[in-house]
Amino acid sequence: MQTLRTLRNTALLSMLAATGAQAGTLTIESWRVDDKALWETVLIPAFQKKNPGIEVKFAPTAPTEYDSSLNARLAGGTAGDLVACRPFDASLSLFKKNHLEKLDGKTGMENFPASAKVAWQTDDGKNTFCMPIASVIHGFLYNKKVFRELNLAAPKTEEEFFKVLDTVKKSGKYAPLALGTADQWESNQIIFTNIGPNYWKGEEGRRALISGKAKFTDPQFVAAWDYEAKLGGYLAKGASAQTYGDSQNQFALGKAAIYPTGSWDISYFNQTPELELGAFAPPVKKAGDKCYISDHTDIGMGVNKKSKNKEDAYKFLAWIGSQEFADIYTNKVTGFFSLSNHLITVKDPVAKQMIDWRSSCSSTIRVNAQVLNRGEPSMENELWNVNAQVLNGKLAGKDAAARIQSGFSKWHKPQ
Repeated sequence: MQTLRTLRNTALLSMLAATGAQAGTLTIESWRVDDKALWETVLIPAFQKKNPGIEVKFAPTAPTEYDSSLNARLAGGTAGDLVACRPFDASLSLFKKNHLEKLDGKTGMENFPASAKVAWQTDDGKNTFCMPIASVIHGFLYNKKVFRELNLAAPKTEEEFFKVLDTVKKSGKYAPLALGTADQWESNQIIFTNIGPNYWKGEEGRRALISGKAKFTDPQFVAAWDYEAKLGGYLAKGASAQTYGDSQNQFALGKAAIYPTGSWDISYFNQTPELELGAFAPPVKKAGDKCYISDHTDIGMGVNKKSKNKEDAYKFLAWIGSQEFADIYTNKVTGFFSLSNHLITVKDPVAKQMIDWRSSCSSTIRVNAQVLNRGEPSMENELWNVNAQVLNGKLAGKDAAARIQSGFSKWHKPQ
C-alpha cells in the first residue's frame, strides 16, 4: 500500500510539474525582427532572473507580413500569448475583434501617463488594450565638425535656422539638408509632422482637426506648409530622385550638414564613429515661443485573449511596466524611448539630448495618426505625396492644404 501511494504521489507531482512547465511557456508576437537578439540575450534573461521557471519565446514576423499573419493566427487560435501592438487603428481593430484583453487596472499600467495610453485605447478612452512601451522623437541631427568649420551654432529659432542653412549653402562644400523626396514618406513623417506642431500647437491643433473645430486650410496649417516649402530650397541637386538610404549615406559620409530625422536613426549613424553627431529640436518661430515636439508612440504590448498562459503573461506585462525594463529598453534600443513615468538615465549622448526635450517642450504625435487615417482617400498616402511636391517646389502651401482638406471633408463627419 505504501509503495502504491508513493507511486501515485510521484505520478501526481510529475503531472503537476509538466503542467507548470507548459503553463510557464510564453510566446511573444512582434514585427521587430531586428530586435530578436536583444530579446533573447538581454530582455528575456532579465525577466527570467526575477521569474524563474517561466520560459519565453520571441517569435517575430517580417514587418510587411505581420498584420495579416497575426490576424490569421489570432482568428485561428494559434497566435502567441503576448502581442506587440502597433499604435492606433491596427491594434484597435484587434481589440474590436475580441483578440486582445482589456488592461485597465493591470499591474504596471499605473506607471504610464494618460498621453502614453492614447495610442492603445478606444476612441472614448474607456478601454486600454495594450501597455505602452516606447516612442520615437523627431528633430534634426547635425554634423558637429561641419558646424565648427563654418562657425555655426545649433539654431533655436527659424531665423537662426535659415541663417545656418544659408551659410552652409554659400560655402558650396556641403548640402544644407540631407533629404530626398523619392520615397515620399520622409516628406511627411520627418518633415511636416516634425516642424508642424510648433505652428498648430501640438495636441491642441491635432484634436481640433478631429473634433471639426479646425481645418487644414486654417492659417496655422498653411503656414507649416509654407515653412516646408522654404526648406525645399536647401535640398541637394537631384533631391527628387534621392531615397532615404541615399540621404543616410550622404550624411554619414559628411556631405551634408543637417539631417532631418527621427531618433531611430541615431543607432545607424553610431556605426560611423568619425561622424560627430549633435541634435536640435524643431526651431520655434521666434524666441520665447513655446516649443512642441513630435514624440510619436511606436510600440506597445497586449495579451492574447485566447492565451492559455494568462497568469504568466500578466507577470511579463507587469515587468514591461517596470523601471528595469524601461532602463534596459531605452539604452539598448537607442532612439526608442520608454513611455513610462520612470526616471531613466540615458547613456547615448544624442539620445539623451532628444529625450531631454520632453522636459522643455510639449509632446504630440503625428497629426494624422489617430482617427484621420480611416477614410478614403487615404490621408497618409495623400500627405506623403503632397509634402513631397511641396518640398520639390511643385505645390504651394495653400494648395497642399486645400487638397488634404478636400479629401478629409469627404468622409469625416465633423468636417
